[in-house]
Amino acid sequence: MPVVLVEKKTPQITVITLNRPERRNALSIQLLTELIASIKLASDETRERILILRGAGAAFCTGLDLKEAQDQTKAHATADLVAHLLGAISEARPVTIAAVHGAAVAGGAGIMSACDYVVAAERTKIGYPETRRGLVAGLVMTFLRRQLRERDIRELLLGAELIDAKRALEMGLVNRVVPADEVMNEALKFADSVLQGAPNAVAQTKRLIEELWSTSVRDDLERALKHHMQARASAEAREGIGAFNEKRKPNWAV
Repeated sequence: MPVVLVEKKTPQITVITLNRPERRNALSIQLLTELIASIKLASDETRERILILRGAGAAFCTGLDLKEAQDQTKAHATADLVAHLLGAISEARPVTIAAVHGAAVAGGAGIMSACDYVVAAERTKIGYPETRRGLVAGLVMTFLRRQLRERDIRELLLGAELIDAKRALEMGLVNRVVPADEVMNEALKFADSVLQGAPNAVAQTKRLIEELWSTSVRDDLERALKHHMQARASAEAREGIGAFNEKRKPNWAV
């Protein structure tokens, strides 16, 4: 079964679905690789104007596949791929919309944050629990620093609690909160609004939003990747990821 599904809604709208429902769309090397390729392929099509990202099954995406992440020989590959994925979403020429439900956690919340617009189902849980796994949410911090107040960033990253969609809306982490069965309709409604604009004007507006920041997303991701890899190689990460997979509390004294 393919781990990424690509559906052309119209010549101008493509829906990309993360398709590992049995693992709550956890980001494996295969999923990351196929997702990057799908986004880049769609972005290269001249008529493409909207990319909608969603998840199959009970959750949008619960972040890095921590069973795979236990293998230290794959740590650099997965980190690089996450950085490339977030960069590909952010730099995509089409407008990107995250249609989120169930849970958007860690790297899954990062994918959501890298999109231009976010629609969340009412009962969605969102958060960045990286510190509880001995990790640093450096890559997603690239986008949080652009979108949220510093106090809210500290709440999300230092407290590491999952928040509900209503709280995420208050923070500005999502644009709309709707009933679960209305998520795609709301995403398509925003897509229709975008399509009323001139294609080149919309694309130029996206580029200018990025260029007006003092540093680029790509530079920030490279800087953040160093911190992410430092944490991934630590004893704390080995303990935190191991504890998660073994369904026990981590022992931070190790």
